[in-house]
Amino acid sequence: MGVHFNRMVIIGVGLIGGSLALTCRRKGLADCIVGVGRNRENLKKAVEIGAIDEFYTEAKKAVIGADIIILCSPVGSFIDILRGIKDKIKKGSTLTDVGSVKGELVGMIEGIIPDGVYYIGGHPITGGERSGIEAVSSYMFDGALCILTPTSKTDMNALKVVRELWEVIGCRVTSMDPWLHDRIFAAVSHLPHIVAFALVNTVARLDAGRYLEYSGGGFRDTTRIASSSPEMWKDICMLNSNNTIEMIELFEQELDMIKRSLQKKRWDLLIEKFVAAKKVRDGL
Repeated sequence: MGVHFNRMVIIGVGLIGGSLALTCRRKGLADCIVGVGRNRENLKKAVEIGAIDEFYTEAKKAVIGADIIILCSPVGSFIDILRGIKDKIKKGSTLTDVGSVKGELVGMIEGIIPDGVYYIGGHPITGGERSGIEAVSSYMFDGALCILTPTSKTDMNALKVVRELWEVIGCRVTSMDPWLHDRIFAAVSHLPHIVAFALVNTVARLDAGRYLEYSGGGFRDTTRIASSSPEMWKDICMLNSNNTIEMIELFEQELDMIKRSLQKKRWDLLIEKFVAAKKVRDGL
């Protein structure tokens, strides 16, 4: 019948973790889905909507007997969680995650997990600015791209299992080097979020923020992702700081070229930049 788990443990039952649990429930991928988190009320809601069967506030109790463990908490918490549960994970279990950062983090995880436990880094490209169990959807992963980041230490059978899991819940799956993953996503994800945060803060400084009262669809569309979880994005920036700094510097160069075009009244250069950007964006 394909991929199936007796006991699936999802650590972090927020937007992604809750949606993953609900989707796995709809697809019948596990006999028992266990949620782990700090907020008991949030976990109770996850039970009420049918996303999980039971919950724990301590991960080391939850993972006992698990066939697969999926880390869906902020990436900055991964290492502490693993150090707390590594002695409780049974041999033969698969560990994966949904984190937006890989690179060095993948190596750290591989160095912590015990022999006989198999780790596959994962990153489904989905979600949104909303968070919490109230925002979950059992169709969030339909058509989404999911990137797996195997290494030379990866168990091929575990990779097959994790790939099939994401494919069954609706994702298009590809594999990528963990370090390349972080460079790419510093550009196409981490930089845009930083720009959105900075743009909102810039306008908020003007006239005690009253300029925001006149913002229209353009400003709201551009800054939508500034409503994302600050804790999550702090962790992402912290764990991918070198790549993110490089992308900020490249962005500063582009912004400075536009600034100099304005200062020198070089409207030909300005339209050249705008046309080039429109051509790329229209092609997405």
